[in-house]
Amino acid sequence: MNQTTDKPKRVHHGRNVKRIREFQGIKQDAFAELLGKDWNQQKVSDVEKKETIEPELIKQLANALNVPEESIENLTNEMATNIFTNHFHAGSYNQGGVANHNPTITFNPLEKLMEVIAENKALYEQLLKVEREKNALLEKLLNK
Repeated sequence: MNQTTDKPKRVHHGRNVKRIREFQGIKQDAFAELLGKDWNQQKVSDVEKKETIEPELIKQLANALNVPEESIENLTNEMATNIFTNHFHAGSYNQGGVANHNPTITFNPLEKLMEVIAENKALYEQLLKVEREKNALLEKLLNK
């Protein structure tokens, strides 16, 4: 007996949020920062476990991820697999027009600290020079 039933594809909103976030290379704590001060890593994790997410929250999540709301509402396992297969090849990332919305900014904090110290030193020396000139002028005026 052949029984075929076309079950509607179940969409897991939370899993879609996680997939999209991971496709963009965003960690949960960084995503929480994008969402606002009321968010933290645990709250993001909880949302990603929910099968159904309220429309207002979907809108907020989509805005933070810079994607249409429909991508969270309609992305199926098969679609996600196709996107991953078509855009991410072994050993290469960010191909096929997939934009990384959160590029990593790298700098040496010690180097930045030394720059600030040098700026402060220059400002202090300028201040000393002005004070010395002012004192010299006052002495000159007192001696007359």
